[in-house]
Amino acid sequence: MTADSGHARPVDEQAAHPPGSLPTSLTETLRYGPFHRALHDAIAHRGLSLARLRAHLEQLGVQVGQSTLSYWQRGLRHPEVPRAIATVRALETVLKLPAESLVALVGNRPQPRLTRPSGWVSPVPVLSGFEAVSDVGANTDIEVLSVHDTVLIGPEREQRSISTRLVVRATKAGPDRYLAVHQGDEGCLIDNALVRPGEGCRLGRLRRQLATRGLAFELLFDRRLAQGEEHVFSFTVVDDTGGPTPGHRRAFREPCRGYLLQLAFNRRALPARCTKQFRVDADAVPVDLEELVCGLGGFASAYFEDVGPGVAGISVEWT
Repeated sequence: MTADSGHARPVDEQAAHPPGSLPTSLTETLRYGPFHRALHDAIAHRGLSLARLRAHLEQLGVQVGQSTLSYWQRGLRHPEVPRAIATVRALETVLKLPAESLVALVGNRPQPRLTRPSGWVSPVPVLSGFEAVSDVGANTDIEVLSVHDTVLIGPEREQRSISTRLVVRATKAGPDRYLAVHQGDEGCLIDNALVRPGEGCRLGRLRRQLATRGLAFELLFDRRLAQGEEHVFSFTVVDDTGGPTPGHRRAFREPCRGYLLQLAFNRRALPARCTKQFRVDADAVPVDLEELVCGLGGFASAYFEDVGPGVAGISVEWT
């Protein structure tokens, strides 16, 4: 489980740690930084879980995701200026820190942007033949607000299909399509994979790349979106020729408000273990590990709040 799941003491039980009694190590970190280390040390000093910290922030009228707090204290993300300054000041209040001590460490540093995770199929070679598409140019006028992936796993432990529903918003007027990329499991015959559009879209052009088991395709909307307009659409990729699946993961190059991933297992092939994981890079050591329960109906579910940049998914181990 994550470090956020432990029991916490209410703030009023922390009277033994008044503001003037900060340990020397924390005082020095608050003075010299970096921000994430100071936040981590202050939370540890007060004995608060992230869930309890978030609850106290809500009492002050500040709404912030538990995942965001986790990313901040791990250094995976940095508070955005000026939007997050009020939240940082509220953290100082809850954690009983000197005024402006955390704010001074935020400074004017922008939120870091990570490079494309290694192991993510680049759309460039697969989309050869699509006009004006580059690795950084695809979907640039579309903001992904939320994603819901449902992966159906068959009796031979094989991935059978991935059904996806997205909520997006046009950041400028004009986008009329979304470019999606799929990578099959080891041993799959990507030539046999099918794409079935659902609500809000129809299938456009499609490209395959055997070497990477890659599939890239256009999902065409019924109109050009106006600036700020939100759109919901869905599709299913049928790709059932691979070996036992190691799980499913999705790469995010930009932050996304919410990602729900569900694996639906066949009752005759239940997993030995499922683990929720987030990685800053496809080849990096996973962080925010959490054991998942495969519940009634054979579903394992993981929700990622304020996810990305990075790779989020569920890892599967078989007996």
